[in-house]
Amino acid sequence: MDKKNAMRAGAVAAGTTLMMLLMSSPALALIRDDGDDPGTGLSVIDTIGLYVVAPIALFVIIAGLVMLLDKSKKQA
Repeated sequence: MDKKNAMRAGAVAAGTTLMMLLMSSPALALIRDDGDDPGTGLSVIDTIGLYVVAPIALFVIIAGLVMLLDKSKKQA
């Protein structure tokens, strides 16, 4: 019975995802809009810093603050 429910949930999730992908319209990125003024692109170093280093640094800072400010009793 549990396997049947898991299969049903997986089918619903897969079907929902497929329908969302099929119904989404293309971005039409090749057509410029009025007032469109794109800036300069990011370099490789900027991209890695923004999307890799910054999230890891934020995670480490938040985790460190949580551990530092933890008020629970330490077990011996």
